[in-house]
Amino acid sequence: MKNPILRPTLVLFAALTLVTGVAYPLLTTGIAQAAFPREANGSLVMKDGKAIGSELIGQNFTAPGHFWGRPSATGPMPYNASASGGSNQGPLNPALKDAVMARVAALREADPGNTVPVPVDLVTASASGLDPHISPAAARYQVARVAKARNLPADKVAALVEAQVELPWLVFVGEPRVNVLQLNLALDTLR
Repeated sequence: MKNPILRPTLVLFAALTLVTGVAYPLLTTGIAQAAFPREANGSLVMKDGKAIGSELIGQNFTAPGHFWGRPSATGPMPYNASASGGSNQGPLNPALKDAVMARVAALREADPGNTVPVPVDLVTASASGLDPHISPAAARYQVARVAKARNLPADKVAALVEAQVELPWLVFVGEPRVNVLQLNLALDTLR
């Protein structure tokens, strides 16, 4: 006995697979590569012909002579894109308070002379855990430590920070921010 629904079902399944699984991805990939090739390939940052990171994903800088980014909630490996997501710890969760206090203590230990309040984005992870940016205040907070570690004048490092501040999109969408990877690359060029 023949099933009258089987053939049209298989034809529809094959057609939808071709349209949504092959044609649409090829079309959108082609348009993205033609219109926005850099972004479509991950906004990679190149140095000496080698990809060293992306403008879109933070990196785990820990050396005293580098600016540090936001903490990553993607542990145990920081900035692991396959584990993107927040910690889901609410403001009343004792684990969040303990983590923040430990991060404040680590920042104070790394720069004991710095008595300025620690900017919140240096002690809390972003929703994705992959944020490549910090606030200008967070970058300014680290100027003295970085300048001392590199034997550079603090005003020269501070000027570099100000030069790296990205303004909000269309002047009012978002907040000013500093890309940590780009800032550290610019820092590496200072003498």
